[in-house]
Amino acid sequence: MSKPPKPKTPDEARAALMEYALRSLAQRALSAAELRTRLAKRITHPEYRQVGHGPEMDDPDQTNADLIAAVLSRLTELNYLDDTQVARSESLRRGVGAYRVRARLKQRGVAAEVIEQTLRERDPDEELSQATALLQKRLHSLRRGANPRAKAYGLLARRGYGGDIIRGALETVNWSAIGEDTDADAADLPDEEAWQAEE
Repeated sequence: MSKPPKPKTPDEARAALMEYALRSLAQRALSAAELRTRLAKRITHPEYRQVGHGPEMDDPDQTNADLIAAVLSRLTELNYLDDTQVARSESLRRGVGAYRVRARLKQRGVAAEVIEQTLRERDPDEELSQATALLQKRLHSLRRGANPRAKAYGLLARRGYGGDIIRGALETVNWSAIGEDTDADAADLPDEEAWQAEE
């Protein structure tokens, strides 16, 4: 099977970029920012070198930016590119709290208003249930060491759970069953801000 010809005009480049974008989205859901970054790298590939860099082009960088914008716009129209869906999918991952979801979405370039809306839709009861289930699953390893509750606090904080959720989950676990002093002073637990700073 022969290779397709290299794109030499903006229309050919747009079609080639669209094909590449669709292949990328078929592999995994991408935010608009993630796909824009991929397309920007792709358009500097040798097969595109004639596009936007010929003497007839007044502004090669702007030509490339316009090509990428056109592809992103078309994919959005076709509902193949939707940051709201990406955010929702990230939020539905089990075993991670709101702080982790926020950080991950910011890293993926999702707009702040989409992130805030996604976090508002999270169910605190479900988050507490997941945090508690994670502690129950890890009880055996948490038993080792001098302060299982401090280890549990650290585990949940690193997973992105907030202080209220962590305290609720800690209260649910039967620490006396593993020999832990249930009357331990709250001051013995790690500081929430210190754990969040580690992220």
